[in-house]
Amino acid sequence: MPTMLVPAYSDTEEDDWATLGPNICEWIESYLVFGPGDLRAQPARLDAETRALIYRAYQVYPQGHPTAGKRRFRRVAWSLRKGVGKTEKASWIAACELHKDAPVRCYGFNGKGEPLGKGVTDPYVALIAYTEEQSDELAYAALRVTLEEGPLAKDFDIGLMRIIRKDGSGRAVSLATAPDARDGARTTFQVADESHRLVMPRQREAWRTMLANLLKRPMADPWALEITTAYSPGENSVAETTHDYARQVESGKLTDSRLFFFHRQAADGHLLETREDVKQAVIEASGPVAVWSDIEGICDQFFEPDADRTYLERVWLNRPVRSADRVFDINRWRELASDAGEPEDGTLITLGFDGSRTQDSTALVGTVVETGYQWLAGLWERPAGLPADAEWEVPAEAVDQAVEAAMQRWEVWRLYADPYYWETRLSEWAGRYGDDVVIEWRTNRQQPMAYALRAYQHAILDGELSHSGDPNLQRHIGNAVRRPLTLRDEDGKPLYLMQKERPDSPHKMDAAMAGVLSWEARRDAVAKGAMTERSMFEEAGAHV
Repeated sequence: MPTMLVPAYSDTEEDDWATLGPNICEWIESYLVFGPGDLRAQPARLDAETRALIYRAYQVYPQGHPTAGKRRFRRVAWSLRKGVGKTEKASWIAACELHKDAPVRCYGFNGKGEPLGKGVTDPYVALIAYTEEQSDELAYAALRVTLEEGPLAKDFDIGLMRIIRKDGSGRAVSLATAPDARDGARTTFQVADESHRLVMPRQREAWRTMLANLLKRPMADPWALEITTAYSPGENSVAETTHDYARQVESGKLTDSRLFFFHRQAADGHLLETREDVKQAVIEASGPVAVWSDIEGICDQFFEPDADRTYLERVWLNRPVRSADRVFDINRWRELASDAGEPEDGTLITLGFDGSRTQDSTALVGTVVETGYQWLAGLWERPAGLPADAEWEVPAEAVDQAVEAAMQRWEVWRLYADPYYWETRLSEWAGRYGDDVVIEWRTNRQQPMAYALRAYQHAILDGELSHSGDPNLQRHIGNAVRRPLTLRDEDGKPLYLMQKERPDSPHKMDAAMAGVLSWEARRDAVAKGAMTERSMFEEAGAHV
């Protein structure tokens, strides 16, 4: 689908909602100007799509409702291609939320049942960037120019990192990812600019904290806006998790959501093999801005000799596409999620184990031999935000207890484990559970590891594997990056391993490796007739 609208538009349903949108759009075009760029300081103008998005974002419960006048949505997310002025649009919304006279909150209804708007009392507007270096750029820079060079300049004291109402009763601030504890509790409106770049654990946690803080000023009816270009699947960015949330609402798994999500992209049917097909895809992804976009120039980029097609598809067609260096197709992985839960006690399973001691994580993954269902049986990670020089070690006893619990609860055919850093503990497990059950499986053996990895990929693509949908396992699957080898298979095709994107990366993939090992053990169990052997044993036992 070229667009995704959550909640979907319904003629009947929309009649039940009032909106402050018309007055806000009029206010923007009356008092605001364009920010940095070719139209700098010229009067703001809204295209039809932006106007519709604002109408929806500012819907309120109608007259006669128990919460009449309150905002319908607490979270709003707009996912649009590069170059459509997303940041500028967010800055216009921020200017409205900051100004004392902008009609952004409902205080009553007129005789026609239309909402009447007023400004927020003592607003605190947070404009969040993904790095410290970008914190005073992006949406904040656009807001500063919009106010400094427009007719509202006299109403504000404007600085490099904050804008304050002249009467001191409200402010907008430039932030890198998150405010401190005091400011975070005061937020009435916040913007996450380029939320596809918020991929670090501390960034995701900060955004979750800020969303929770919106509940601390209920009288201000606070809300959050995310603006983004399509994410790279598997990075587990804020944009990706919001899109996942929208999918659950769209499918009906979640109800009574207060999320409004809009995503426009080029339809998947465009194969991008010819210039005409690329052109039509760009036009479709552009929406109304296509009339003033350099469509031909964008198309040129797709046919340059050194073009990164994956990147271009993501930013210009707004398609969430996996980077070429990622090992697994994370969208396919999502499709294989099941709500089956952990297997019943006594089920025949295999386990995969991959671990570290201080920097990386340690993971234990189980696979049901009969069905190929996987789940994360244990994960121990260095805490997010812990300084690099701070001491931390995987809790070995907790790992030991998880292995013991699995051995006691299920029938474990094999535990394949990479022994690196864990040689002593593996020897203990072999002595405790049998050296025919606990097997050292060294992942530094290039050819066996490459073939095991390929088998795991095929199991995902072919749908032979299913899994619990655990977000941590998905995160590690998405983090795995290809490591090319000089080796080739019997057909001459290149082989490769998987690794982190860089040695010091905080994006771990140990659970993915444990998944590969668990699947390899399951493959061996099937090849050696473990299920048939168990059935024969159970049948013989039944006759004793």
